Amino acid sequence: MPTEKDYVEFFNKIDAEITGLIAASVVDLESGMTLAVRSNRQDFDLSTASAFNSEMVKMKLKTMKALGLQSTLEDMLLTLSDQIHLIRLVSTTAFVYIAVDRAKTNLAIVRTVVAKHSGAIA
Repeated sequence: MPTEKDYVEFFNKIDAEITGLIAASVVDLESGMTLAVRSNRQDFDLSTASAFNSEMVKMKLKTMKALGLQSTLEDMLLTLSDQIHLIRLVSTTAFVYIAVDRAKTNLAIVRTVVAKHSGAIA
């Protein structure tokens, strides 16, 4: 189980390596509750975003099961006109949610940085 220090270090690395980070959270998949958060914008409601994103992940897992897929869900991407949102599962019970300014970074950087550092909180 990651410690508070692990989460702080994870967010510090993410914030340092992703230009345009809006917000990031680590979320309990079952409850939708945030385990840790970092926000660079006060108007971004991470608790609400995290809860609704947990429902999306659960629905995708149900869809995969209904289709009989034997694959493992790694991440989900949502592209908005001005933002990129990435959800990356870090364990069977938790995921990282990242929102970034689309004009300041790109998907490849976000996915690479999150994958590189998410092992520390798995």
